[in-house]
Amino acid sequence: MATFATATDKKAHMSADDKSERKPHRARVDDKFKIFCGSANEKLCEDICLFLGLSRGQAMVTRFADGEAYVQIQENVRGADVFVIQPTCRPVDEHLVELLLMIDTLKRASARRTTAVIPYFGYGRQDRKDKPRSPISAKLVADLLTTAGADRALLIDPHAPQIQGFFNIPVDPLFASPVLVDYFKKLNLPYLTVVSPDAGGVERARFFAKKMDSALAIVDKRRVEANVAEVMHVIGDVQGRTCLVIDDLIDTAGTLVKTASALMENGASSVYACCSHPVLSGPAVENISHSCIKEVVVTDTIPLTEAARLEPKIVVKSVAGLIGRAIQSIHEETSVSKLFT
Repeated sequence: MATFATATDKKAHMSADDKSERKPHRARVDDKFKIFCGSANEKLCEDICLFLGLSRGQAMVTRFADGEAYVQIQENVRGADVFVIQPTCRPVDEHLVELLLMIDTLKRASARRTTAVIPYFGYGRQDRKDKPRSPISAKLVADLLTTAGADRALLIDPHAPQIQGFFNIPVDPLFASPVLVDYFKKLNLPYLTVVSPDAGGVERARFFAKKMDSALAIVDKRRVEANVAEVMHVIGDVQGRTCLVIDDLIDTAGTLVKTASALMENGASSVYACCSHPVLSGPAVENISHSCIKEVVVTDTIPLTEAARLEPKIVVKSVAGLIGRAIQSIHEETSVSKLFT
């Protein structure tokens, strides 16, 4: 059962750096502005509420003996502007169903508007038919969210930009880049080259390189099958340079490790990496630990496993402030794009 967290409890979870980066932005006192979450990432929801100076909405998310999800909103939401925070991370299907049930519950409880805040949008990698008789799962999930009763969606770094077009409701795509750029600017890495691990991520890497005032390189790879990629060659000069590999997610880290090895073989002096979504499935943490990568910086869109939290190469930066500002902008009907200008 979801419960309130006091400000003291929340602050206890935050480092000194986090406190300085997440100075509370007090939202206007408004009993029609509510934030709820499922079980996927309660810590992130608490940090967002702390940033906004709000209390988390009371909701019960539990399961029947057979595993079937049960949801009950435990406060009045009639006429309210409601935000439901729920990344669809592992276990993906369970968290997706929780989100759908919460949205349906709020619709039936007469909420004025329900915004699905999905820090990590699961099934985003299946965004087109790349093989015969395969689904476009990202489109199906978008339809499910709309059918459940979502009035708009807020996503962070969806796997492909066209996912916005799968929704028949307004979508606000956020980028974790400002949080990551700020961190790497403070490191002041010498002779920096930002690297895209594949052709599909060039636009993301180019944006990052522009903000960092650095060079850009691309790794050409061929994907043999899901989660298996063969690195071919590096496009761009990385000789004697510090390379920063940027991607939207890291799953098994197989591609990332091969990319880092290819960069070192081409003369890179050191390799760092960052991503928005630390999926980190299977041997990911072990792969990172044994790799030549100096540091992997991720955000808290997905809660880390115990092994990932203990891995010294993995550094976590919070996007609670970024999401909090976006939620406040949506509620107050002001520009969200100003967060990235």
